[in-house]
Amino acid sequence: MGREGGLPGWLGGLVEESFFVGCGTHESMKKNEKNIFCLDCCTSICPHCAPSHPSHPLLQVRRYVYNDVVRLDDLEKLIDCSFVQPYTINSAKVIFLKPRPQSRPFKGSGNICLSCDRILQEPFHYCCLTCKVEHVVMQGADLSSILFRFDESEFAFSHFESLRMDGSDLLDDDGVGGGQITPNSILEDPLQYKGSAGGSSAADGGRGGVGRNDAAKRKKSGGGGGGGRSFFPGIVLSLSNRRKGAPHRSPLS
Repeated sequence: MGREGGLPGWLGGLVEESFFVGCGTHESMKKNEKNIFCLDCCTSICPHCAPSHPSHPLLQVRRYVYNDVVRLDDLEKLIDCSFVQPYTINSAKVIFLKPRPQSRPFKGSGNICLSCDRILQEPFHYCCLTCKVEHVVMQGADLSSILFRFDESEFAFSHFESLRMDGSDLLDDDGVGGGQITPNSILEDPLQYKGSAGGSSAADGGRGGVGRNDAAKRKKSGGGGGGGRSFFPGIVLSLSNRRKGAPHRSPLS
């Protein structure tokens, strides 16, 4: 989907740009991943580039398991996000920018994305921003009907002056996520998702269920409160393997 196909420059750039790659301008500096999108220049930049865009509206892009996401609160100021399924990551609602890879195509009946056939929770129609935009274009509708005039002051550089260079100020680093050096967090299970077209979600319920499951796993593995290690494993193992037999009496003196 090219930018010349009728998409506004910032929208075409947002869905086509590559994020979380090294910045060529600041390749010798640490934490130079491109995790900011300039709505004026229609390109991705790194935190070291941001001071060069002091009067431009900037949008922060975040990362979840090798996929680019944007906070729903930010994105819905720019475009109508209704019927795009939001997810909750550490209490923050986010929208995926692009379709995620699927291991196998969906077969059967159910609610699926109108563009990529990913299974969705009711009443949503799209799994990500790109899928909604593509569907609107395919239907021949005017994209201006879903775009909003935004207040540039809400995306001002001043909001980024305290931005952590790794872009992890939204997502807590919980130490899991397949060895990826990006913000990691809990993705709400869409099968437990109960919301409306407005994007409301049972975030606390989803997180609580995950917490209980993790606690049960730690309990089963003997992780308790000892940092994932069981106490005296050798003694526990020897006691569990002993079989009942004739009682042993102490020798007579």
